Amino acid sequence: MSGQAARIEEATRMLPTHAHRAPAEFELDIPELTLGGLLRHAAQTVPDRIALVEGVADPAARRRWTYAEFLDISERLARALLARFEPGDRVVVYSTNSPEWVFLQHAMSLAGILLVPVNPAYTAHELHHIVADSEAAGLFMDDSFRGRNLAETVAQMKAIGGDCLRFEARVADIWDLVATAAPLVALPEIGPQDPLQIQYTSGTTGKPKGAVMSHTRVLNTSRSIARRAGFPDGGVHINAMPMFHIAGAAMAEFSCLAYRGTFVLMPIWDAGLMLELFESERGNATLIVPTMILGILNHPDRPKRDLSSWQTIFSGAANVPATMVRQVHADIGCKVCIIFGQTESNGPITLTAPDDAIADQTDTVGRPLPHVEVKIVDPHSHETLAVDEVGEVWVRSFQVMEGYFNAPAKTAETVVADGWLRTGDLGSMDARGYVRITGRLKEMIIRGGMNLYPKEIEDTLFDHPAVDQVAVLGLPDEKWGETVAAVLSLIAPDAPPPHTEFDTYCRARMASQKVPTSWFYVREWPLTPSGKIQKHVLLDMIRAGEIPPCREP
Repeated sequence: MSGQAARIEEATRMLPTHAHRAPAEFELDIPELTLGGLLRHAAQTVPDRIALVEGVADPAARRRWTYAEFLDISERLARALLARFEPGDRVVVYSTNSPEWVFLQHAMSLAGILLVPVNPAYTAHELHHIVADSEAAGLFMDDSFRGRNLAETVAQMKAIGGDCLRFEARVADIWDLVATAAPLVALPEIGPQDPLQIQYTSGTTGKPKGAVMSHTRVLNTSRSIARRAGFPDGGVHINAMPMFHIAGAAMAEFSCLAYRGTFVLMPIWDAGLMLELFESERGNATLIVPTMILGILNHPDRPKRDLSSWQTIFSGAANVPATMVRQVHADIGCKVCIIFGQTESNGPITLTAPDDAIADQTDTVGRPLPHVEVKIVDPHSHETLAVDEVGEVWVRSFQVMEGYFNAPAKTAETVVADGWLRTGDLGSMDARGYVRITGRLKEMIIRGGMNLYPKEIEDTLFDHPAVDQVAVLGLPDEKWGETVAAVLSLIAPDAPPPHTEFDTYCRARMASQKVPTSWFYVREWPLTPSGKIQKHVLLDMIRAGEIPPCREP
């Protein structure tokens, strides 16, 4: 056991034991890891194993790199970057998925440069916030995204104020840097506690904040989820999640690297392409959100593909209904592992295991990962609550972020006394340590002084055969303070049932105060990059009249 693990264990041993708090498990040690160290280990032990595959549609056009080649390119690119930046500098990557994105990530880690990944859908003002907040010294950009010229967006951002930038380049041009790298430039010594990147939060409430992620925190978290899910040494992970999001890098790529696996990177999400890749590349695992799972299950190519190598689907960000899990077991023959986590915890906090009962896989988000403590507290008094009571989920672990970049006051609001991270999520925990999430603290609906939890209502509506997706939120009301509203997308949107059918359905299954009094239908959802529904955007659209309410038939 490492010194850090021993200190955590000793600190935990000194705490009082409560049935309503899940103590940290110590089934997994915490090695002193760096991203460069993991890559070098794989290159030394399995140099000829394929490390990275470009998962494009044309099999003949797929580029492949062994671990030996991957390390060589990453080190040469790191030397080229050090001719332009200093260790500790922050550099933005404003791009979609590509092998070049991954090489930049590893080169920056070897050079001691902090990667700042940014969603290419961001506008000039959104990009400016992150560039200015991170005090970025450089920026690598894609050519375009969804028909928008990203160089023009960068120019607009600089007109707002991007004076800190001193270097800009296209992501596709990294090969020019690799070719001109000076071979004798020494790479810095990188420590496991050194920062690896600054990951900005999704911005579902307020402006995004930059969580500082260190090597050992994020890499051990990734290693933990791979181990619990049974990802094999040398396994193949097929990834369509965006690399600019923590799901793409920390949860998918790094967990694959921890087991010296092959990372197959899709440029964009496409259900048919993923099915082909699982067959041709003999994929073992993927991380996809529930809407993607539906796309896989309903795709006409699925029955034609050999998916016998597929072992695991990681999912989260939205409800995964029991019927969907059963269908995955029956039609694909693989297991489902449900993740709960956030950027501030360097990724997952809890995870269901492949052999968990379906009820636990769908009604809970599993047990805490090794070396993770979870407790449920009253959000106002901060007192620890009893088993099965709903409160705010707090987490304490080596995983918890160092803090928000250059924001000590915001950090202090989130990581409180004794190192507990306030997740902002509402949930409960049973006597076995399995956690249930009922919604976000800021999404809790207070109707006539009664606390109502959106997820409970959403779970009920999910079971209706006509419902594809649902979001429940509170609308201001003079009499009640707030009333319950339900926004639905339907499996057959061109033939919607009257909303009174859903009202009757709910009244048969829950107390009347929980039944929505306003109903709305949508065909498309405003989503974060990780697939979470942006309820604040829905609320703005409802207030602006962009989503009209259903009327009495």
